[in-house]
Amino acid sequence: MSRCVWLVLGSLSAGLAFGGDWPQWRGPDRTDISAETGLLSSWPEDGPKQLWVNKDVGLGYSGVAVVGNVLYTMGAREEQEFLIAVNVADGSEKWSVPMGDRLTNKWGDGPRGTPTVVDDLVYGLSGSGVLVCAQTDSGSILWQKSMSDFGGKKPNWGYCESVFVDDEKVVCTPGGNQGAVLALNRRTGETLWQSKDFTDGAQYASIVPIVFAGKPQLIQLTQKTLVGLDPADGSVLWKTDWPGQTAVIPTPIYKDGYVFITSGYGVGCKLVKLVEGGDPTEVYFNKNMKNHHGGVILVGDHLYGNSDGVGWICQDFLTGEIVWNERGALGKGCLTCADGKFYMVDERDGTVALVDVSTEGWKEHGRFVLSPQTEQRSPSGRIWTHPVVADGKLYLRDQELLLCYDVKAP
Repeated sequence: MSRCVWLVLGSLSAGLAFGGDWPQWRGPDRTDISAETGLLSSWPEDGPKQLWVNKDVGLGYSGVAVVGNVLYTMGAREEQEFLIAVNVADGSEKWSVPMGDRLTNKWGDGPRGTPTVVDDLVYGLSGSGVLVCAQTDSGSILWQKSMSDFGGKKPNWGYCESVFVDDEKVVCTPGGNQGAVLALNRRTGETLWQSKDFTDGAQYASIVPIVFAGKPQLIQLTQKTLVGLDPADGSVLWKTDWPGQTAVIPTPIYKDGYVFITSGYGVGCKLVKLVEGGDPTEVYFNKNMKNHHGGVILVGDHLYGNSDGVGWICQDFLTGEIVWNERGALGKGCLTCADGKFYMVDERDGTVALVDVSTEGWKEHGRFVLSPQTEQRSPSGRIWTHPVVADGKLYLRDQELLLCYDVKAP
């Protein structure tokens, strides 16, 4: 496959999305940067206008995927988890279908990943490891598979991965001795390959597609290993060690032959330079960015995110040095990027801030507090669902509550 074609498939395969669509985890190309413009450059004192609240998307931390006039997410209701479609216009439910038993966990029950939408099909991985393929119009299930059928063992906090669709393959990470990464025919669920020479246990990061030296790769991060796989057969192209502790969650970031990874629990961050035909070389390893699970975004040559014990930081991608940090303005949380601004959410109190994308420091243009907030959150849980901006709307979630705000400029 040519480099040009695979780039199109890799960045737009999730629904061949255009315009304001956000068809998968971290958006069309998994960078968490929206292509939208014409959004509010500042917010009124009480925040942007709230358009609607859906109060019954179920428990869990699942994110949202938005394609056209429908939004897709997952949630736990009673003893089951559900794949759910919601009408963007008014927040009403379009359909919901069961995905299997409810994941129970002291940090909060229910699914964690974000659905992936491709053309007329939507894919979701439950917290217990059931992968479902359903029709977008009706919710009719075409097939489903359990990660345990492929030797997978549910990690401590449940499966959190947002599956990736590469052309006609859906790729996920069951983990285990039969092969850590698995590719299925996205229309039938038939097994295409399993990475038998890569057998780490599943963690919580999601796969990123890249093209290096003219050849496509799939990058995944586990507790022990950053790996590049051949999407044709799942064979290992390269590996590098990672000293992960407890949980490794953030999605890897790729640019121009370099891969950046980070995790919390005191571990830090690492940049490697890819090498044709061999394992990558380390550029730096330091503790400047210790991102737990709120995500890191690369804009230009700088990384932005929350670092445990340091606060919100801007970090030089190639050197790893901190350009600026801000501890007092907003607590630890998650973010997304659109139209030159970050939309940041404080995981503890639900404060949402609009902040410039800038190497010059923290410059805020408004904030509000998420309302209403759930009364069903686990005492150990927080507001951990990442924000999404799609088609002029900001989507936020706190467990069973899904909230939509108008952030389009007049």
